[in-house]
Amino acid sequence: MVLSTTTDPSTSRLRLLVLSNGHGEDIIAVRILQELQTWEQPPEIFVLPLVGEGFAYRHLNIPIIGTVQRMPSGGFIYMDGGKQLIRDVKGGLLQLTWKQIQTTRSWVKQQQINHLQHAVLAVGDIVPLLFAWMSGGNYAFVGTAKSEYYVRDESGVLQRKEKGAYWENFSGSIYHPWERWLMTRQRCKAVFPRDTLTHDVLKSMGVPAYDVGNPMMDGLQPSFPTHRVYHSDAEEREMVRPLVFTLLPGSRPPEAYTNWRTIMVGISTLISSMGDNKYTAHTSRNLVFLAAIAPGLDCAPLITTLMEEGWQEISPVTDLPVPLGEKQPLVFQHQQHYLIISQKAYNDCLHIGDMAIAMAGTATEQFVGLGKPAFIIPGNGPQFTPRFAEAQTRLLGESVILVPQPQDLGEAVRRLLNDPDKLHLISDNGIRRMGKPGAARRIAEYLMKKFTC
Repeated sequence: MVLSTTTDPSTSRLRLLVLSNGHGEDIIAVRILQELQTWEQPPEIFVLPLVGEGFAYRHLNIPIIGTVQRMPSGGFIYMDGGKQLIRDVKGGLLQLTWKQIQTTRSWVKQQQINHLQHAVLAVGDIVPLLFAWMSGGNYAFVGTAKSEYYVRDESGVLQRKEKGAYWENFSGSIYHPWERWLMTRQRCKAVFPRDTLTHDVLKSMGVPAYDVGNPMMDGLQPSFPTHRVYHSDAEEREMVRPLVFTLLPGSRPPEAYTNWRTIMVGISTLISSMGDNKYTAHTSRNLVFLAAIAPGLDCAPLITTLMEEGWQEISPVTDLPVPLGEKQPLVFQHQQHYLIISQKAYNDCLHIGDMAIAMAGTATEQFVGLGKPAFIIPGNGPQFTPRFAEAQTRLLGESVILVPQPQDLGEAVRRLLNDPDKLHLISDNGIRRMGKPGAARRIAEYLMKKFTC
């Protein structure tokens, strides 16, 4: 544990301990911390990743306190009917949790003994929130896991027949009474929900909630200008340019490789369907598939699957919408269609795509947040299961189109292309549900205001 020798509170900066419980939560926390580090008198920051080893924090040169350990589930302990939780318990989860609770409490006690300004920031779900409350110090909470959209939209509570659906909203909120109890303690100074709808519900229940946006939409700027130049023949240009699909198979092996095979089956049916006259004006358009592949994945099994589906590797084609951030992309061709694999230009892949074919969590949400539709296909998990996919349709609404089987992809795309009014609604819906960029900066401002005054 990092010890402090500073005892004069008049000369001390705020000391902030960040608790997060997952890779996605780590990344969101990092965005907030990067904003805090730009302040004239930035806080002294310490982190304790409750899940995994906190690799996202390493490049910030922020000390990790206490014990960290990667669990067998990779963080998906709520999936697969409890089997993942059992694996984690056998892997030492209970012992790790007890050590982390002790570390959190010891850190806060140390600051109190030395009369130093301090606070705890919890990022994720009830686990870091509970840890923050148990620490004995003042705390704030960034709620990344829950949204009222899972149970309601602006029109009211969703009508659902799934077993157990009642219990998700039995108390009038997706956040249960015990979670709201933790948010309404005097030591909880601020709660930052992920969207306006969730903020409004929590605020009405006495939670000190602030509607500042969703940090998931920060840091997604592409490597090219996004402004548009309008031409008198814009409609004609639109109909002759390639239709671009961003492919999002997920980032965790081996699930991502299995998802890739599923997506490839869907693409084959989509290509076959494009020759159907049902597509009307879209029939003759070339397709470009832009695969956003996580840097940690091995491309070899992806390429093997491509070859099995009839794709051939070719030299890069100059007039394709290749991400500028990818200097040496892998390009494949099948008939008049192209597929590009990118591992270094994630933001570009999101911005270039007209639609997404997705089997991912955060990446799908970010794509939808740019105002674009995503076709999602349930997989075998442990993350992107039928249950997860169904929940994602509630979270993101009409911006995601659930395709039960990959063979149904062609028909699903056809219906959307022939419904321009829905495309317009999807654009508004995605931006509303995910929020505008800049949330990390606004959260940082609130934290400094709440904990340094």
